[in-house]
Amino acid sequence: MRTTSDPAGLVVVDKPTGWTSHDVVARVRRLAGTRRVGHAGTLDPMATGVLVVGVGKATRLLGHLALSEKEYEATIRLGATTVTDDAEGEITGGADASAVTDDAVAAAVTELTGPIKQVPSAVSAVKIDGVRSYRRVRSGEDVQLPARDVVVSRFGVIATRREGPYTDLDVQVACSSGTYIRALARDLGAALGIGGHLTALRRTAVGPYRLDVARTLEQLAETFSLISLADAAAAAFPRFDVDAETAGKVAHGMPLPATGLGPGPVAVFGPDGTLLSLTEDRGSRAKHVAVFV
Repeated sequence: MRTTSDPAGLVVVDKPTGWTSHDVVARVRRLAGTRRVGHAGTLDPMATGVLVVGVGKATRLLGHLALSEKEYEATIRLGATTVTDDAEGEITGGADASAVTDDAVAAAVTELTGPIKQVPSAVSAVKIDGVRSYRRVRSGEDVQLPARDVVVSRFGVIATRREGPYTDLDVQVACSSGTYIRALARDLGAALGIGGHLTALRRTAVGPYRLDVARTLEQLAETFSLISLADAAAAAFPRFDVDAETAGKVAHGMPLPATGLGPGPVAVFGPDGTLLSLTEDRGSRAKHVAVFV
């Protein structure tokens, strides 16, 4: 248990399967000795991999980190659809996928790469009038979510296995925030006319944070340490250094001249290396979106 009165920083957790993101946050709260803990980008219980958790003041970074590109390794099973678009749901249909060709898969994957419109899974955490979609589905509602604009910058098949009526694809995906890999699996199967769902998912990166810096909950229980606030911001955002006089103005919430480093948040540092704020250029001025001093 940490005894520091005001810990602040990030910890990159390698989330185990079967845990919700909320479960991980609850464990980190106990390890950090503070209730001020949150995460950037939910992972489904079935999924494993990178979950960025913020402690103390670092929770102010999370909303901006959640917008970063994410990378995944996944397995898609062609030949069956499920109510949840993944292996945790009941099979609802499908067709024999044993004869699907590599060329047909490649063509369908290409159509799902780049800027696309994607309908999230009905059992996703998307809110409808303040209620999570999956809660509405569980209560018996027929939920139809609107399509959203997402960007799939990479969707590559790295291995194919044919097992009876099914064809399993191991894939790598890099995508914008808000993209559902379950929905990619569903839509790939639909495009091929045979159905598809997700059977495994591992997130390998959120922005600059990759599996090589992630730690398991067991490792964190043995030795709990944080990526400092300054190091976390420097890794994730462009850096803008200011002198002592300007640092004083930032501390009082005064805007800065435009940094010219946008679009998006820029990390402002004082002469001693302290993270002062995240700021965004708005015309000729830079407006602080989070202040840390």
